[in-house]
Amino acid sequence: MREKHGSAKTRRFISNTVVHIVLAVLAFIWLFPIFWVIMTSFRAEPGSYVTSFFPKGYTLGNYQKLFTDTTVLNFPRMFMNTLIIAIFSCIISSFMVLSVSYCMSRLRFKFRKPFMNIAMILTLFPGFMSMIAVYYILKAIGLSEGAMIRVALVMVYSGGTGLGFYVAKGFFDTIPKALDEAAFLDGATKFQVFTRITMPLSKPIIVYTVLTSFMAPWTDFIFAKVICRAESQYFTVAIGLWRMLEREYINSWYTSFAAGAVLISIPIAIVFLATQKFYADGMSGAVKG
Repeated sequence: MREKHGSAKTRRFISNTVVHIVLAVLAFIWLFPIFWVIMTSFRAEPGSYVTSFFPKGYTLGNYQKLFTDTTVLNFPRMFMNTLIIAIFSCIISSFMVLSVSYCMSRLRFKFRKPFMNIAMILTLFPGFMSMIAVYYILKAIGLSEGAMIRVALVMVYSGGTGLGFYVAKGFFDTIPKALDEAAFLDGATKFQVFTRITMPLSKPIIVYTVLTSFMAPWTDFIFAKVICRAESQYFTVAIGLWRMLEREYINSWYTSFAAGAVLISIPIAIVFLATQKFYADGMSGAVKG
């Protein structure tokens, strides 16, 4: 018996060791590009071709250049353009997704199931398939020139988000309908039930919706490039970083490109850290309920 117990313990130790080694390798593969970008952002040698992995010299000039050398690539303006577009898109998209999800979960009306089937089919097609048609529609209504480009981008990023209601709907389906019925008996309206009962119990899905709604315009390149075209004063950070890798800029802007890649991750990290508490509180509340 002791031999069997010892052999089982040995097998368990070997199995745990193999699992930890595999996880360590996967963690290294995942973290290596991030570490490389951070190291490159502090590299003093210019250009994209170097003979060593670790920089031979370190400097903060790459970050400084992003905010001081604005004659060719105005990174601060691109950053503010993207931040404004992402904030407004996040607010509108989150409201639309949560509203449509709640309606699909709680309300029963004619053509409900056909609408859900059509929405599912439409979400199977990538959004960039319609970008040319979207551009000409925006051009026809005068939203493709000047300051209206920001409005156009907000409309593009938030216009069709309501179709992506399936994840939030699945969460709302888990909330007991008895809570709604009890509130109706107390005289509450559907909107009051949605805002005062369902939303406080739905913090995890609200956090998820806010994060995805913010990250989509923050990292998008295709639609921003099509709509902005050559209007450099309305470029987003994705277009700006892409421009830094073009032939005429890559030698002098490559390390600043890495610095820009580090900087644009900061707002996403801030949003995640700010909403993580609500996500955890919502999960604990859901378990207790």
